[in-house]
Amino acid sequence: MRHTALTIAGSDSSGGAGIQADIKTMLANGVYAMSAVTALTAQNTRGVAAIQESSPEFLADQLDCIFTDIFPDAVKIGMVSSGALIRVIAEKLRTYGAKKIVVDPVMVATSGAKLISEEAVDTLKECLFPLATVLTPNIPETEVLSGMRITSAEAMTAAAEKISRTYHCAVLCKGGHQLNDANDLLFCEGAGRWFCGERIENPNTHGTGCTLSSAIASNLAKGYSLDVSVERAKQYISGALSAMLDLGEGSGPMDHGFDIHSFYTE
Repeated sequence: MRHTALTIAGSDSSGGAGIQADIKTMLANGVYAMSAVTALTAQNTRGVAAIQESSPEFLADQLDCIFTDIFPDAVKIGMVSSGALIRVIAEKLRTYGAKKIVVDPVMVATSGAKLISEEAVDTLKECLFPLATVLTPNIPETEVLSGMRITSAEAMTAAAEKISRTYHCAVLCKGGHQLNDANDLLFCEGAGRWFCGERIENPNTHGTGCTLSSAIASNLAKGYSLDVSVERAKQYISGALSAMLDLGEGSGPMDHGFDIHSFYTE
């Protein structure tokens, strides 16, 4: 038997983020990966050209098929752009009693641009966050969720604590955005712990958020504690960045398979 993980997210046709990055990450971290697709995208390393969203009915069918056959040991949820889809996900997670849920609240791009509507953000907060084991927002997303401006490590701690207390779940506030570049803060059960990392000078960072949250879910699926899962996930993403894969003309993908060596990879 192998441990299993489910990703609920959008497809990235260039393979660097979304469902594709999640599945690669889960495989590299030793779990069997399944997926429920919330949207198709036409994109590459230079940007997104088009998005075609799944219908709520079709997403519900995907989730029913997964949970009634190969029940996932952990669930990772990525970008979901509409309230209707968020409500379907929350309903199915409750119906089937899903555990070890990692929510990557993809709301704000690195540029600062909002990626989902205010209505969808409200639905995330109301329906999905209370089901989460851990949320993994970046700095701009942490600011949106906490209503606080983050300009220091102390402010980062205060914002993470506020989110954790509001939604009764753990929060991994990711560094970067010129603040605590490679250092992440996990706030859980009233206490914070910093996970320090080495800044890797690699411009190809497409899909880092997807990859980190999927690695955390993979390790939770294998039975590791949240602290250990975060630590192992950070080590994995550092290795994927350090491999210095260079594909495409824009912000390219990482090497998710940097640690996979077998006869079939030659």
